[in-house]
Amino acid sequence: MAKITFIEHSGESRTVDGRDGQSVMEAAVANDVPGIDADCGGACACATCHVYVDDAWTEKVGGPAPMEEDMLDFAYDVRPNSRLSCQIKITAALDGLVVTTPERQG
Repeated sequence: MAKITFIEHSGESRTVDGRDGQSVMEAAVANDVPGIDADCGGACACATCHVYVDDAWTEKVGGPAPMEEDMLDFAYDVRPNSRLSCQIKITAALDGLVVTTPERQG
């Protein structure tokens, strides 16, 4: 189990529990986190679960795979720390992860 903090574009934050092996997107959807639309259900076929990984966590989370990079082309306001939350798998090492949702999803 890992605690994941989602910070909305407005600055409001919400911390949820995520299970090992679950994606950050799945944890968000299960806990009704605003700003994570997840239209494709985690198939890496859209960009509606786009998040910004907090700088302190970018190395632990790692970078996007080529398929994810392609989908990020469709996201709104992509930055160097942009990731699709469906592609970030929760592990104990990510306990305390902080991500921010963009102003809007692609």
